[in-house]
Amino acid sequence: MSKFYQLKIKKINKNTNNAVIIDFNIPQDLKVFFKFKAGQYITLKTEINSKEIRRDYSICASPISGELKVAVKMIKGGSFSVYANNFLKANTVLEVAPPKGRFVFEPIRSIKRTIVAFAAGSGITPIISILKTVLEEEPLSTFILVYGNKTPRDTIFYSELLVLKSKYPIRFKLEFVFSQSDEENTLFGRIDKNTVEYIVKDKHKNLELDLFYLCGPETMTAATSEALQKHGIEKDNIHFELFTTSTTPIEALKTTTANGNAEITLLLDEKNYSFNMPQKKNILEAALDEDIDVPYSCQAGVCSSCIAILSEGKINMLQNNILTDSDIDNGLILTCQAQPITSKVILSYDNV
Repeated sequence: MSKFYQLKIKKINKNTNNAVIIDFNIPQDLKVFFKFKAGQYITLKTEINSKEIRRDYSICASPISGELKVAVKMIKGGSFSVYANNFLKANTVLEVAPPKGRFVFEPIRSIKRTIVAFAAGSGITPIISILKTVLEEEPLSTFILVYGNKTPRDTIFYSELLVLKSKYPIRFKLEFVFSQSDEENTLFGRIDKNTVEYIVKDKHKNLELDLFYLCGPETMTAATSEALQKHGIEKDNIHFELFTTSTTPIEALKTTTANGNAEITLLLDEKNYSFNMPQKKNILEAALDEDIDVPYSCQAGVCSSCIAILSEGKINMLQNNILTDSDIDNGLILTCQAQPITSKVILSYDNV
């Protein structure tokens, strides 16, 4: 199950007109549970209007900083994001699950390479953790950040990025892209294939670009990934994370949905649970209906909270924006997107 711990907010700062940075205090006895890799996220849980709300937010500090911070951008009509931006204060206690996520960067101090990131809007949150980690823990490497927003005022971490640029003028190359503000020494418009062309084949054509991290709207992420591959970048060197997804997935498994019932057996915290479910439902939804405390957050195939290993049977995944071909070959599934297509399915949440 998802283990949550009560953490007190140390401080909360307004970063833009519609984004706050929440900085948590981690008691000494909980520090071991909140160690993280650059790029990972935490799940926050609270009650708003008597309804349980779970939301994932990427950690925007570096692993060696000793900090646990997230940025929450207010979304029109959002529940937690509006609550966080308008009502959360220092000393408020939230329930927080330990870090998770597969969109990670692990530094190698002795290596020399160039890492490139394309981010838009709140997609900067996992990227800035990766950026800081490269600058702090991989001293021979260079980081190129292409970051899109409407205007400088809308840009999360705008001032902090300028400070980092001043501190690491050689190793950190910063390219702002603004769609509603024509600023000096920046690009005007949105991140698209032309931006990729400019970065890869023009501005930094003399550098060997090794790894790519993409985070932002699905259209930007898909277009950027496609453009990079057309320029000869290996797919395995392009990592991306989505915060939301459209009804048209980046990758989907095209299998016909069955219409009967299935017997599900799942292993969770070394305990077996069995139940029957309609094959038109997804496994996560059915497990929650059985009051099984399976891990989950977004329920939209965007986060990785609900990943399990399929050991018997077959499923249809409605969409997949996270798992690689190798992951799928190894039996990993997103249970929030998984519909059983055989009469018996066995899976495990343990040791994923």
